[in-house]
Amino acid sequence: MTTNIILLGPPGAGKGTQARKLVEERGMVQLSTGDMLRDAQASGSAMGKKVAEVMAAGQLVTDDIVIGLIREKLEQGSEGGFIFDGFPRTLPQADALGELLDGMGAKLDAVIEMQVDDEALVQRITARSTCGDCGEVYNDITKPIPADGKCSNCGGTEFKRRADDNEDSLRQRLMEYYKKTSPLIGYYYAKGQLSSVNGLGEIDAVKAEIAAVLG
Repeated sequence: MTTNIILLGPPGAGKGTQARKLVEERGMVQLSTGDMLRDAQASGSAMGKKVAEVMAAGQLVTDDIVIGLIREKLEQGSEGGFIFDGFPRTLPQADALGELLDGMGAKLDAVIEMQVDDEALVQRITARSTCGDCGEVYNDITKPIPADGKCSNCGGTEFKRRADDNEDSLRQRLMEYYKKTSPLIGYYYAKGQLSSVNGLGEIDAVKAEIAAVLG
């Protein structure tokens, strides 16, 4: 069954982790804005050259370009459907995505908001590290790196912390999210497409909540 969804939530809410689960278990394709821009530049396509020119000039990639990249991915198809990750971030982008899907005879099946408590999120993220090989997420408190120093997912031994995973930086990122992206919550609620899950639950518990929304 093809399912198209948006994952919403502030930095550190666990969107990437849950997206990977959906890709692995449902055969969905994760459309990450950053990944699409990098892939486009490497492809040498007409759109890729346009992206490279804009970024080389130090300019922001326009919504039209991102929508064009999304269109290309949708045209390639996916039996499991698509996860929109990092787009839309604003109401105009949400309108543009809706128009694109309508024009292609597709639809958005669910918008899942991963709700968090800010203080608990700060505690979780400042203790976060990831496997340098596969991206598996660890936490000093709730999921420490295994005692043997090897990633439980791939066996890698290199772990890293993001430079901006500190309290001041995270609070700034949260403020940016609430200012720019949180209006989408009301937008999709009004459309009857919004569902919420507890983003601070255990990974499998969050996965189960998302599965219940998707059916």
